[in-house]
Amino acid sequence: MFEEAETGQEAVMPDTRIIGSDWWRGAVIYQIYPRSFNDSNGDGIGDLNGVTERMDYIASLGVDAIWLSPFFTSPMDDFGYDVSDYEDVDPMFGTLDDFDRMTKAAHERGLKVMIDLVISHTSDQHPWFKESRSSKGNSKADWFVWADAKPDGTPPNNWLSLFGGPAWEWDSRRCQYYMHNFLASQPDLNFHNGDVQDAVLDVARFWLDRGVDGFRLDTVNFYFHDADLRDNPPLSAGEAPSTVDPTNPYGFQDHLYDKTRPENLVFLERFRALLDKYPGSTSVGEIGADGQAVELTAAYTEADKRIHMAYSFDLLTPQHSASYVRRIVEDMNAEIGSGWASWALSNHDVKRVATRWGESKDVSRFAPLVTALCASLRGTPCLYQGEELGLTQADVPFEKLQDPYGIRFWPEYKGRDGCRTPMPWVKDNANAGFSEAEPWLPVAPEHLALAAFEQDKDETSILCRNRAFFTWRQNKTALKKGDMVFLESSDETLVFTRSYRNEMILCAFNLADEEVTIILDGLDLENLNAPGFAGTILGNEITLGGLDAVFARINS
Repeated sequence: MFEEAETGQEAVMPDTRIIGSDWWRGAVIYQIYPRSFNDSNGDGIGDLNGVTERMDYIASLGVDAIWLSPFFTSPMDDFGYDVSDYEDVDPMFGTLDDFDRMTKAAHERGLKVMIDLVISHTSDQHPWFKESRSSKGNSKADWFVWADAKPDGTPPNNWLSLFGGPAWEWDSRRCQYYMHNFLASQPDLNFHNGDVQDAVLDVARFWLDRGVDGFRLDTVNFYFHDADLRDNPPLSAGEAPSTVDPTNPYGFQDHLYDKTRPENLVFLERFRALLDKYPGSTSVGEIGADGQAVELTAAYTEADKRIHMAYSFDLLTPQHSASYVRRIVEDMNAEIGSGWASWALSNHDVKRVATRWGESKDVSRFAPLVTALCASLRGTPCLYQGEELGLTQADVPFEKLQDPYGIRFWPEYKGRDGCRTPMPWVKDNANAGFSEAEPWLPVAPEHLALAAFEQDKDETSILCRNRAFFTWRQNKTALKKGDMVFLESSDETLVFTRSYRNEMILCAFNLADEEVTIILDGLDLENLNAPGFAGTILGNEITLGGLDAVFARINS
């Protein structure tokens, strides 16, 4: 369908779209990693025009918005998460005009456009930092986090970088250390300076004026640091490190002082006030905080006060038992108050869920099941490019690695390249139809059989099942906005209700390979026949095959 659509035939679009100022509540957000999505100019790197070329495909998925990872001007030390100009497009991705065309194409198809806003830090090539490091007396001298060395020349405290080693880099120009939570080439902005806050709000305003519908806020709890630069304490005895990479000493500290500071809440109120001037705009924050995800999500997303929604890494871990998922979601629902969560099972920073949770499973059944599960939880689901195809984690050899994180911690931790390999579009092409040139990361050979245009021909494929489910979900308000209550069920099953006004839907998932029967007393159930799922209902009994689900209307 989509190869033909590129030559002029109209692609099939979902019948309904979320409209109104709360369109984001329960919307499906499709994350695009532009470097790896589609290359339109044959240089081996995906670009904005490549996204535009595939807009019919994106719209056909039944999603409501796209979120683009950074495309701003950057030296690409961290592949765009090190920004040197917030108000321009890096030439490898195109131009501002290309961005405008892409936004127009999305809007014409009823899709909202969200972009990744990386404001906790900049690149060391940003003009702000170049001026700041030039002297201790310039107009931006206090725009970044600078500190004197201890008397023995060592860094001012024990803070660590997520990318390994101290979070401090010596600068010979100022003869001081500057702070970096990530790479040494990613200096942290000093949000205690009101001029810095004004500057990043101006950046957001620039893109809102250009027509974007919202922002994904990278590392949203990293904006402020402790002004007194106090040492972080170690984790309490018996508390295990819980970073994505267990080999990284960053996880040995309790990060009380280098992030998640109370001043963050005040800034987020300023940010929300700006968004409220653009009706219908939204925001989703990435919270990186071990053990505090529920508390911070509730505080950061308090209704009408701060950002609209937030997600953590609680479902981006290897843990995936039914009891674990239930505990995470129940805790969030119980404590979030007026706030709103977002859920993701994959993204550009973690091992793909088809491998992380489903390595021993039949991917053709597992992938549609967990995608539907994520989209049925109370909150807003994010779908990472390729997740709709059931892509597994690629194994990128060391000589092909690009990720500085993976290169630093190889071989115990292979970094993030395995989830960033090119999107496969066609089967009979070494580059999977992604590019005419050698891609910046190799195409995983096992991904060719899962290519989008190949799956598009088979109504039983993972892609077609996911597409049908999301399109079916579009007019199920209870699945988008409703309350959520878990019901008791057997091991490796999840059963819950979603209710909104007079609509109540029961959702039942079997995460195991074996068939299971669930007995629910006192409910009058009507099978909604969700596409792609074969669970059956007979009286008060639900029968689910392995890796299957059922959705039912609860009649009063």
